[in-house]
Amino acid sequence: MEKEFVLNEHHKAEFPPMHTCEHILNQTMVRMFGCERSKNAHIERKKSKINYDLFSAPTEAQIAEIARRVNEVIAADLPVTYEYVRRADVPAGVPLDKLPDAAADMLRLVRVGDYDVCACIGAHVEHTAQIGEFKINSTSYKDGQFRIVFKLAGTTWE
Repeated sequence: MEKEFVLNEHHKAEFPPMHTCEHILNQTMVRMFGCERSKNAHIERKKSKINYDLFSAPTEAQIAEIARRVNEVIAADLPVTYEYVRRADVPAGVPLDKLPDAAADMLRLVRVGDYDVCACIGAHVEHTAQIGEFKINSTSYKDGQFRIVFKLAGTTWE
């Protein structure tokens, strides 16, 4: 019998394809630029925006590569799975800096295949092919903040 864990209250119901895509985008930015995951994101069904702390603006070629890599992960049709662990047992390298101070000791880790893992209580797709195509609408860079505005096309999530 599988134990049911109670997660912290969540303030918002995300659109699972967009929220899961946020995980993939975060990991892509970490891998490409060595930056931290975004601390400032506005994730919505129609379009989303997300900011990263970077020392310089990415080139047009790098921006195109971000989109290519995110879409490559989506197309790989990776499973999205959950694992419950105590805070003290979280694997090294999994950031916990976004957790609220009142977060419970038992955390839910969300894994996107072997591409990404992070603590999260949000809603996600079951596998990445349900996300659809990642499209960058625009980017901007100001005062060390790189912003990506993006949308999804062709999602199969219902």
